Amino acid sequence: MKESTKIYLANERGSAGMKLVIVLFIIVLVGNAGFHYVPVAYAAASLRQEMDTAVVKGLATPGGMRAADVVKAHLTRAVADNGVPPDAVVEVRPMGTYVQAYVAYRKQVDILPFGIYKYNYDFQYTAAPTGYLLKE
Repeated sequence: MKESTKIYLANERGSAGMKLVIVLFIIVLVGNAGFHYVPVAYAAASLRQEMDTAVVKGLATPGGMRAADVVKAHLTRAVADNGVPPDAVVEVRPMGTYVQAYVAYRKQVDILPFGIYKYNYDFQYTAAPTGYLLKE
């Protein structure tokens, strides 16, 4: 074996272990970000669906009840179930023949461990019945 080949092989020793440590570190960082972000995104999607359900329930309200009260009650329960911060803006507005619901909030999500980087998850959604539900 030539001398230059021995030097080249000596420089390569230990590189596989270092690559493994770097890959594992990256996997841990991505896993941590997903562990914190996915539940917040899932709760927001669930709240969006509950808001749509609430405004449809407002359309189906019987004559003796106010549609805005039904939507507000359903929305209040959905906000509590989905971990919305207490400083969120929650509005229910009558818009002629239907009721419109609006929720907006900002939630901080720890993307990197130990609070190194926090992502501001902004939720802003207006739910209103659409399509065939509004046709008379």
